Amino acid sequence: MTSSSESSRLAGLHAVVTGANRGIGAVIAAALAADGVRVSLLGRDARTLERVAQELGDSRALALTTDVTDSTSVRSAFAAARERFGPIQILINNAGQAASAKFTETDEALWNRLIAVNLNGTYLCSRQAVPDMLQAGFGRIVNMASIAGLRGAPYISAYVSSKHAVIGLTRSLALEYAARNITVNAVCPGYVDTDMVKNAIANIVSKTGRSESEALAALVSGNPQRRLIEPREVADTVMWLCRPGSESVTGQSIALAGGEVT
Repeated sequence: MTSSSESSRLAGLHAVVTGANRGIGAVIAAALAADGVRVSLLGRDARTLERVAQELGDSRALALTTDVTDSTSVRSAFAAARERFGPIQILINNAGQAASAKFTETDEALWNRLIAVNLNGTYLCSRQAVPDMLQAGFGRIVNMASIAGLRGAPYISAYVSSKHAVIGLTRSLALEYAARNITVNAVCPGYVDTDMVKNAIANIVSKTGRSESEALAALVSGNPQRRLIEPREVADTVMWLCRPGSESVTGQSIALAGGEVT
């Protein structure tokens, strides 16, 4: 277990967290700030992003409205982040979208949107952060994948494909920078208690006529613990990957799914 003195060695570092305006991203940002990390919060909703930044405090957080699918927007956000807090040592690629559809109803717009956010966003943000990490001789990148990135699943072919690709990118970068004190890992949760899952439940209810409890039971049926993952559990795993003591852990896809075997 990491001691409080070890975790405090993150104090003063600069982290960028994408999709930080709510859910998992906001909880991760709060955990980093609690360890003394200065956090640049990237997201598309300026109002909710500013609220998260205010809760963390002006000295610890900076809200930057950003579209991670747009290279110009990403470059501008990272430039503003560096201007405020200096070079970036930690990157949490959390921004993501999900959608369900039969494969024959998965049009190019849906496919391209999920690839753009989930994969291209991870690529564009990593491209901006890695040079800082190489110069410093230290870096931690954590990519938010999914249990769906470790196996197939029906009706979410675009989402599954994007998350498999994120894991492939994670493994490639981990090997490329293994000797440079930069670790790159993927966290692969099952269904997490967030707005995204609430929307999925509502979608099941509207399409099947099931009750909310029946829809929830269907979602967690693959989890041997029969429950949703808590955002705090995801944040705790991310923090472990960033803190001292995890230096040899790189290129890994860590499943948080109650024992589900992939």
